[in-house]
Amino acid sequence: MKLSAMDPTQYPQQLAEKQHALASVFSRFSAPELEVFASEPAHYRMRAEFRVWHDGDDLYYCVFDQELQAVQRCDQFLPASMLINEMMTALVEELKPNPVLRHRLFQVDFLSTLSGEILVSLLYHRQLNDKWQTEAAALKQRLSSQFKVDIIGRARKQKFVLDREFVVEQLNVNGRQYKYQQVENSFTQPNAKVAEKMLEWALDCTNNSEGDLLELYCGNGNFSIALAQNFNKVLATELAKPSVESAQYNIAVNEINNLQVIRMSAEDFSDALTGKRDFKRLGDIDLSSYQCNTIFVDPPRAGLDQATLNMVQEYEYILYISCNPTTLADNLEQLSNTHQIARFAMFDQFPYTEHVEAGVLLTKKPT
Repeated sequence: MKLSAMDPTQYPQQLAEKQHALASVFSRFSAPELEVFASEPAHYRMRAEFRVWHDGDDLYYCVFDQELQAVQRCDQFLPASMLINEMMTALVEELKPNPVLRHRLFQVDFLSTLSGEILVSLLYHRQLNDKWQTEAAALKQRLSSQFKVDIIGRARKQKFVLDREFVVEQLNVNGRQYKYQQVENSFTQPNAKVAEKMLEWALDCTNNSEGDLLELYCGNGNFSIALAQNFNKVLATELAKPSVESAQYNIAVNEINNLQVIRMSAEDFSDALTGKRDFKRLGDIDLSSYQCNTIFVDPPRAGLDQATLNMVQEYEYILYISCNPTTLADNLEQLSNTHQIARFAMFDQFPYTEHVEAGVLLTKKPT
């Protein structure tokens, strides 16, 4: 990140430049007017990672400035949530005089929430022992007078969890509160306020839908849990085991009764759906019982693979969220043969960077 770019007064101009660039890339697809969802200009990131610099008795966080190509001291970080900034100050003051906790500490990761919970991961270039656990437990007790905090210690082939390895986020979506378990080192939306806007947009796109919904790459159920209200049933797939476990927790805590999540890659699910292969992991799920005319995809940066791309073309409605508009545009080269863009949105998850997330609602062209 270029630290000099992090100027809230310049954010509107930077946002407009992103909007123009994205609209230009997709103009060849006859996209409708771009719906733009801005971020807060400061304290928008719910997670952040910092290297730790040791300088005699001093100890501080640092980040790499891409513009200067140098490591810079970072006592406070404008993109990070207020909760992370408060914890940064409190934690470093605790670590400085503590030789056990600071010895060969090289990185600190923070995962915070709008709900007020925060998870702190301390990463070391040494093996951790009982003395470390004792000191870490005492640290948590002291910090708990001010924060809803959990602490994790990591070293090579070691992981010590003092109590919990997750936080529970609460997102407000159209006036309704949704709870999401977010596990350390698992994917979560970094910009919680923009994540709320993404959910509201997806709900609006699928309002008055008929039939069932199929979701690929569902993660911890972030979208499928909110979207379930717009469909009779929802079937969602996810490959990462921790994400599937979080999704099951989130389904239960949000009392969603029409959503099933299966642990399966998009490629394997394509084979199962077309009858190419049988999978025991489907259990008693009868794929033929689902009447899905809408599919939701939020793939990795590489976009949809060819088999999945072929499969999604069979659906009347495709809701596609992309963290990489370049691969979304590549996928649209094929999808635009059968579908047209009905809605087009930009979500600025990452202010002061070139990164942007895009969303399209595709409807099947008349035959």
